[in-house]
Amino acid sequence: MDDSVAQVARKARRSTPLRFLARAGFAVNGILHILIGAIAIALAFGSSGGEADQSGALRQLSGTPGGAFVIWAVVVGMFALGLWLVLSAFLTVGADAKRKWGRRLAELGKAVAYLALGGAALTVALGGTTDAASSASSASAKLLATPGGVFVLFAAGVLVLGIGGYFVYKGVARKFTEDLALPSGPAGRATVGFGVFGYVSKGVAVGVVGVLVIVAAFTLDPSKSTGLDGALRSLAALPFGMVILVIVGAGLIAYGLYCFVRARRARL
Repeated sequence: MDDSVAQVARKARRSTPLRFLARAGFAVNGILHILIGAIAIALAFGSSGGEADQSGALRQLSGTPGGAFVIWAVVVGMFALGLWLVLSAFLTVGADAKRKWGRRLAELGKAVAYLALGGAALTVALGGTTDAASSASSASAKLLATPGGVFVLFAAGVLVLGIGGYFVYKGVARKFTEDLALPSGPAGRATVGFGVFGYVSKGVAVGVVGVLVIVAAFTLDPSKSTGLDGALRSLAALPFGMVILVIVGAGLIAYGLYCFVRARRARL
């Protein structure tokens, strides 16, 4: 990167307003995960209303008093966090080129996810609707309709499954503690507890999303790829599915609570 460009990017990344908004991004991400977890638990007890994914959470917010303000906060927070991660990716340094580019790709991947969520929130804020499950199925159908698309879809499923596995590893190994200044005392222990439970539960949910994408590729049936909502509903169909879904839903709520702590104490 050119020195002058790097200097501008570094200055932007260190700016107080961007850091504040990026922290707000972690906070609103926590709100969404708490809502998704609550919807998942409701599904476990037989509720049929609401999708247990980001789209469902945004729709719930839009129907509550003051929800429009919160959705706009999601838009701003997600875009700010995505921008901060993009800047972080290109400012990554290190002697090992492979590790440096690995970190860059990881940061860019997270940035894309946050920016996509910000885009979905913007659609809702402007009066539109989003359906993550239908979008996943539609994208899978388009891939299956193209030459070699089945292999791309399979690879995407393996990638998502790997991301889910990484979340589980990050939780079990407590690697998430490297992302924030851990509080001391009971608050620190609670944060670690929320993080372990939350990351493992989110990893399980994301992993099931990957499995469904792989199934869609193997069966040539795009309707099998239904995103997070479909993944959580598939858990409910398993033996002891109600218990599993309640645990995963509670874990997503724990992840949301961890996000609140990260909003305050993230290493930015």
